[in-house]
Amino acid sequence: MAKWLKKGAEAEAIKNADRKVRDTVEQILADIEARGDAAIRELSIRFDKLDRADYRLTDAEIQACYEQLSERDIADIAFAQEQVRNFAQHQRNSMVDIEVETLPGVILGHKNIPVNAAGCYVPGGKYPLLASAHMSVITAKVAGVPRIVTCAPPFNGKPAPAIVVAQHMAGADEIYCLGGIQAVGAMAIGTESIAPVDMLVGPGNAFVAEAKRQLFGRVGIDLFAGPTETLVIADESVDGEICATDLLGQAEHGPDSPAILLTTSEKLAKDTMAEIQRLLDILPTAEIARQSWEKFGEIIVAESDEEMLEIADKLAFEHVQVMTKQPDWYLDNLRNFGALFLGPRTNVAYGDKVIGTNHTLPTKKASRYTGGLWVGKFLKTCSYQRVLTDEASALVGEYCSRLCALEGFAGHGEQANIRVRRYGHKDVPYAGIAE
Repeated sequence: MAKWLKKGAEAEAIKNADRKVRDTVEQILADIEARGDAAIRELSIRFDKLDRADYRLTDAEIQACYEQLSERDIADIAFAQEQVRNFAQHQRNSMVDIEVETLPGVILGHKNIPVNAAGCYVPGGKYPLLASAHMSVITAKVAGVPRIVTCAPPFNGKPAPAIVVAQHMAGADEIYCLGGIQAVGAMAIGTESIAPVDMLVGPGNAFVAEAKRQLFGRVGIDLFAGPTETLVIADESVDGEICATDLLGQAEHGPDSPAILLTTSEKLAKDTMAEIQRLLDILPTAEIARQSWEKFGEIIVAESDEEMLEIADKLAFEHVQVMTKQPDWYLDNLRNFGALFLGPRTNVAYGDKVIGTNHTLPTKKASRYTGGLWVGKFLKTCSYQRVLTDEASALVGEYCSRLCALEGFAGHGEQANIRVRRYGHKDVPYAGIAE
């Protein structure tokens, strides 16, 4: 039976916070729909302290951002983007159009068609998270999306140079300096100056995630990517320092980012708690990480790997890092996770920044039914059919007619019957329709 050495926030407190976010987002999206650009400008001034007549960056502004970065910075961005592009291209190559003859004269197939326009949100209010530009824009580009719009909030009152450069290098067609609800609302709903997109992607805080949830249906979304979640599954094969480092490394995302250690070793659990307190005294981002850890951090001691597996599947966390003697056992058996990091040589930061897998991942138990952002999210797999012979049309038509009669759909049945009469038996009666 597992025991908790430390528990996070109670479910009711989290639910109440979610309710406040939901109401705020609903009001703001309604304002954007009613007032367009005027609402966007007021919201940007209110939340981001940025007032512009046009929030789309000019070519000159983009070039100025390049000039603020060193050659090393640009080379590092290029390296990370090449890793993301390479993996995304392998994913795209795995998705093939098909066409098959399922019966003599009956051809069925599907085509993978990219959406026409994608809106990519790149978080950057607290930290300039340029990696999100790679993950969304490059993935959409490899999928073949014709129009890619990006929005990122200002950083210290102006466009964040690294984010802008990353967006541009990734291939964004339109780059806007907009953050939060107003950014995703503008892209999805459209304004006088911003044409709406067909799909929204990208991570964000609780407000961005809720805005995407409310806009789903009006546009497609990648998934619900809210505050970062991290689960470290570990045993005595590793030490408290590495566990504490990997937990706090993700807790610094924001004050509402859950980080949990799940272990079979009570000694490791206690060592990790001690190391967390030590690191919180020296970590430059300790102010945020401490809030997150104290409110949402958890330490769970389980009796076995099997019990850890059961708990991990129930948590269904975004990031799951496995540092045990047999990490591949978790790869074979774990079912609910956004991304899996196997062994102490890898970690969530590699996936977040550079290794090539996508860091836009499901949170709040969404990994029970979806994976993370990938090329396939930007593609519509659309089927088609073709009947080549009279015999095939008549054969399928006879089955279709009888099945329609079972359901009472006379009009559907006549669609089949007219083809049976024309291409097969001439004496087939009309489906309940007087001649």
